[in-house]
Amino acid sequence: MSGRRPTPLTPDTYAQALTQRVPELSELAQVDTRILCNLDSSDLGPEEWSAIADEVAAARESHDGVVIIHGTDTMAYTAAALSYSLVGLDRPVILTGSQRPLAEVRSDARRNLVDAVDLARRDLPEVGIAFDGHLWRGNRAKKGDAWSYRAFTSPHCPPLARLGLDVEVATHVRRPTEPFAVDARFDPRVVSALVTPGLDPAALVRLAEGSLGLVLAAFGVGTAPRRIRPIELAVRALVDAGVTVLVVTQAQSGTVDLSLYENGAALRDAGAIAGADMTLEAAVVKLMAACARFDDLDARRAWIERDVAGERGSIERHLRD
Repeated sequence: MSGRRPTPLTPDTYAQALTQRVPELSELAQVDTRILCNLDSSDLGPEEWSAIADEVAAARESHDGVVIIHGTDTMAYTAAALSYSLVGLDRPVILTGSQRPLAEVRSDARRNLVDAVDLARRDLPEVGIAFDGHLWRGNRAKKGDAWSYRAFTSPHCPPLARLGLDVEVATHVRRPTEPFAVDARFDPRVVSALVTPGLDPAALVRLAEGSLGLVLAAFGVGTAPRRIRPIELAVRALVDAGVTVLVVTQAQSGTVDLSLYENGAALRDAGAIAGADMTLEAAVVKLMAACARFDDLDARRAWIERDVAGERGSIERHLRD
């Protein structure tokens, strides 16, 4: 017995195939479709994020919600970008996709798409990722599994909604506090680096050459080597050169605290910004947005340290308390 993957869909056939293969969508809502781009998600970046934000803003005038079908590999980056771009969002913007294509027999695309359209009709004014029966806050989600249907995790924020026999909406859904506006500026001159034992500080300086920002994924709560090859020397050199350095943790969960250990305090004293519990994806995109919006380094730092769209701050601890 041999197996064959279906031919990839092209943009002009996509909308027709969508309604044919998932006819129940028309029972949930009147669905209008737009083809914005047909790219592998690894090719999406700041230009596409801006275009998607503008398209969402245009659709908002005549639609109750927006569903964005997106490849899973960079979905968390796009979701974070939209959460920063769509200021004062007052209706749902739901990203979804699948681990297996819609045309395959064991695809998870049908369920995810139905869930996303259902959620887009509800009172959920956030950018979220609908996947495997959960709605995750977009700027808190990470792709954690490349194989199973439960592709996404959210280390510090419980689901905004759970979809089972009914739809259970959580109490920590954010509400708009300002008028709707779009600011979809991103500067791609941001790099990221993983701290490793024995890392040469000069390598970080070379990596960030010509960049405006560096996201440094440090150990634990924000520590880096300093006994033989002090990483804070690279951080100080970059900060003095006008590069904004943002520290996140490479751990699966946890919060960066640059005052807890001497090796973390050295990064702080060199001018690094603590990224709290932001994911790498949320931090990279936020730094791109900050570099595009603020030339003044103090204003840039203040915006990064502020919770803009629910991307930082322990929701789990708040719910327990």
